[in-house]
Amino acid sequence: MIRNVLSFMGLMLLFVFVASAGDDDKKGPRLSFETNGHNFGTIYVDDMPDGKLDIKFSNTGDEPLVLSSVRACCGTRVTHWPRDPILPGEEDTITIEFRLAARPQRISRSVTVTYNNEERPTERYRITGQVVEREEG
Repeated sequence: MIRNVLSFMGLMLLFVFVASAGDDDKKGPRLSFETNGHNFGTIYVDDMPDGKLDIKFSNTGDEPLVLSSVRACCGTRVTHWPRDPILPGEEDTITIEFRLAARPQRISRSVTVTYNNEERPTERYRITGQVVEREEG
């Protein structure tokens, strides 16, 4: 019985050691968006927003972050993204533009950013919402 308890405790200590050792290896640049995405919520056809959005992000890593590609889908255009390295702790912005047709629809778009992180070289920013007709009454 005591042997089983000691074996279990030894395995737990080994697990904690391996898990914490992995944290030390996670160096390099890290792109972190200010928010996970942008949800327009419900938009009425007669009250459409302009199609510009600034996506704020920062480098939460410990090495300079360099964006190599910023792509958008579904009729969304990337109008600005930083070409210079973003130092650890610094922030910057990606600017996108898109048009929404004045008709009921589901908004589902994404911006994919590729950068110089070996473990996770891409991050995706999602844009969602719903365009509906205003109910009369």
